[in-house]
Amino acid sequence: MWERYLLYFLVGGTVVALTTYFGSQGKSWLAAFIAMFPAVTVITFLSIYFEGGGNPLREYIRGMFVVLPGWLCYLFVVFRLIDKVGLFSIGIGTLAYVAITIALRMTLL
Repeated sequence: MWERYLLYFLVGGTVVALTTYFGSQGKSWLAAFIAMFPAVTVITFLSIYFEGGGNPLREYIRGMFVVLPGWLCYLFVVFRLIDKVGLFSIGIGTLAYVAITIALRMTLL
């Protein structure tokens, strides 16, 4: 059983390492392609399906649709603000936004 999680860890680490390497070398298109390559999604789909079946996979995909608009907004904000405030400030702002959102959601539910 632990072998599967080791495989997931290695695949994820490889994707992050390759994305970081090519992104830092100025090959942004290649880095973005590696990070967004559909095979990563397919591997995730397969692992969820084999661990839990069709219903958890459908819920995962539904969750992907729910977070997609927010993720696109996040990309837009980073794209527009990276030169103005820097990545660290964007990260702190993002963490604050997520913490406030979670706190509000927990109090309203």
